[in-house]
Amino acid sequence: MSTQYGNQPTGQQHASTNNVLSIIAIVLGAVALIFLPIVFGAIGLVLAIIAKTVRHERLATVALVVSAAGLVGGMILGAVVAGA
Repeated sequence: MSTQYGNQPTGQQHASTNNVLSIIAIVLGAVALIFLPIVFGAIGLVLAIIAKTVRHERLATVALVVSAAGLVGGMILGAVVAGA
Protein backbone atom coordinates (compact mmCIF):
# COMPACT_ATOMS: atom_id res chain seq x y z
CA MET A 1 0.00 0.00 0.00
CA SER A 2 1.35 3.40 -0.99
CA THR A 3 0.46 6.81 0.27
CA GLN A 4 -1.14 9.43 -1.92
CA TYR A 5 2.03 11.52 -1.72
CA GLY A 6 4.38 9.17 -3.52
CA ASN A 7 5.72 5.68 -3.66
CA GLN A 8 6.83 5.60 0.00
CA PRO A 9 5.23 2.51 1.56
CA THR A 10 3.22 3.20 4.68
CA GLY A 11 4.41 1.91 8.03
CA GLN A 12 8.07 1.67 7.06
CA GLN A 13 10.88 3.93 8.09
CA HIS A 14 13.56 4.68 5.56
CA ALA A 15 17.20 5.20 6.39
CA SER A 16 18.46 8.74 6.34
CA THR A 17 20.29 9.60 3.15
CA ASN A 18 22.45 12.25 4.78
CA ASN A 19 25.18 11.20 7.15
CA VAL A 20 25.95 14.58 8.66
CA LEU A 21 26.13 13.51 12.31
CA SER A 22 28.11 10.41 11.43
CA ILE A 23 30.67 12.37 9.44
CA ILE A 24 31.05 14.92 12.23
CA ALA A 25 31.51 12.07 14.73
CA ILE A 26 34.18 10.46 12.53
CA VAL A 27 36.08 13.75 12.27
CA LEU A 28 35.85 14.32 16.03
CA GLY A 29 37.08 10.78 16.67
CA ALA A 30 40.09 11.39 14.43
CA VAL A 31 40.82 14.71 16.13
CA ALA A 32 40.54 13.00 19.52
CA LEU A 33 43.62 10.91 18.73
CA ILE A 34 45.77 14.04 18.78
CA PHE A 35 43.99 16.77 20.75
CA LEU A 36 41.79 16.58 23.90
CA PRO A 37 40.58 12.98 23.56
CA ILE A 38 38.18 13.15 26.49
CA VAL A 39 36.32 16.12 25.04
CA PHE A 40 36.32 15.33 21.33
CA GLY A 41 36.00 11.57 21.76
CA ALA A 42 33.04 11.88 24.10
CA ILE A 43 31.26 14.36 21.84
CA GLY A 44 31.94 12.07 18.88
CA LEU A 45 30.49 9.10 20.74
CA VAL A 46 27.34 11.01 21.68
CA LEU A 47 26.83 12.17 18.09
CA ALA A 48 27.42 8.65 16.77
CA ILE A 49 24.89 7.19 19.19
CA ILE A 50 22.32 9.80 18.18
CA ALA A 51 23.04 9.11 14.51
CA LYS A 52 22.55 5.38 15.04
CA THR A 53 19.49 5.34 17.29
CA VAL A 54 17.51 8.40 16.25
CA ARG A 55 18.49 9.13 12.65
CA HIS A 56 19.44 5.60 11.47
CA GLU A 57 22.40 6.82 9.44
CA ARG A 58 24.45 4.32 7.44
CA LEU A 59 27.84 5.49 8.70
CA ALA A 60 26.82 5.50 12.36
CA THR A 61 28.54 2.21 13.16
CA VAL A 62 31.77 3.43 11.59
CA ALA A 63 31.43 6.67 13.56
CA LEU A 64 30.98 4.72 16.81
CA VAL A 65 34.13 2.70 16.18
CA VAL A 66 36.24 5.69 15.13
CA SER A 67 35.05 7.82 18.05
CA ALA A 68 35.69 5.06 20.59
CA ALA A 69 39.11 4.33 19.09
CA GLY A 70 39.93 8.04 19.12
CA LEU A 71 38.87 8.36 22.74
CA VAL A 72 40.81 5.34 24.00
CA GLY A 73 43.75 5.75 21.64
CA GLY A 74 44.10 9.42 22.43
CA MET A 75 44.17 8.75 26.15
CA ILE A 76 46.78 6.01 25.71
CA LEU A 77 48.87 8.21 23.41
CA GLY A 78 48.62 11.08 25.89
CA ALA A 79 49.73 8.85 28.75
CA VAL A 80 52.70 7.58 26.74
CA VAL A 81 53.76 11.09 25.71
CA ALA A 82 53.29 12.47 29.25
CA GLY A 83 55.29 9.59 30.71
CA ALA A 84 58.25 10.07 28.36
